[in-house]
Amino acid sequence: MDKRLRAHLFLFVVNLFYGAGFSVSKWLMPTYIKPFAFILIRVGITGSLFFILQRIFIKENIRKKDIPLLLFSSLFGVIINQEMFFLGLERTTPINAALIMITTPILVFLISFILKYEQATWQKIMGLVFGGGGAFLILSGKGFSFSSDTFLGDLFILINAASYAVFLVIVRPLMKQYHPLTVITYVFLIGIIPVAIMGHKQFAVIQWQNYTALTWSGIAFIVIGTTFLAYLLNMFALREVNASVVGVYIYLQPVLASVIAIFLNQDSLTTEKIIAACSIFLGVSLVSFSPVKVFKAVVKI
Repeated sequence: MDKRLRAHLFLFVVNLFYGAGFSVSKWLMPTYIKPFAFILIRVGITGSLFFILQRIFIKENIRKKDIPLLLFSSLFGVIINQEMFFLGLERTTPINAALIMITTPILVFLISFILKYEQATWQKIMGLVFGGGGAFLILSGKGFSFSSDTFLGDLFILINAASYAVFLVIVRPLMKQYHPLTVITYVFLIGIIPVAIMGHKQFAVIQWQNYTALTWSGIAFIVIGTTFLAYLLNMFALREVNASVVGVYIYLQPVLASVIAIFLNQDSLTTEKIIAACSIFLGVSLVSFSPVKVFKAVVKI
């Protein structure tokens, strides 16, 4: 399979996980687990899995000159990103969170443009417009509501979106120098200590005896699906495509969430949803296949 085609397949799978992850995470928190404890489990298990695989198959070390960029990648990609997402989702609705997350592709594009990683082509701009419009059209019919009750949670999700956008942009230079598994392993290992400091108290009071098989399945999906596999596949994709392409796939999340709901008879297919889906797919295509500038820029910290 062509490497770029494989990258797009990876991104589709990643956003399929993310599309379902909003509702699953919201269901688990705070009834079964508090946000900081959930992050500790998520980062701790995922980081350990990455470390084992990297030591067995890659055995690659990071050069000292790249450690500062790794620290910043971990800060934005794991610490701020994870903490803000779970704190936000605890205080807002999955629909609000999904709507706010559609700002990520725009932020990725702006950061990439400012750092001169990518060119501002009309295809990318129109792609962001079509994709964002389609995502908004789907989410606008699902009952989102910004109010004082959800303000703090909405703000946390916005910080999460901005943090993730920064991460997607600044981590890409490392993709050109190291194996993706090496990069994501160190990004997570660096993040384990801060999240452990913030989450150990909530972790200590988890009522494990109240967990059912369904609860464990939900946690496993978030840890393995939306964390381990999602981050790993995103890293492999970033090696082949620009950060803006990875970002624009976020627009697919409401479409995939709707497809899952229709399949489970929890939603219905309407003309509005079909138009929105077509707009999103058009947006993703425009960004994905717009002219690519040769990657030359290097982030300097």
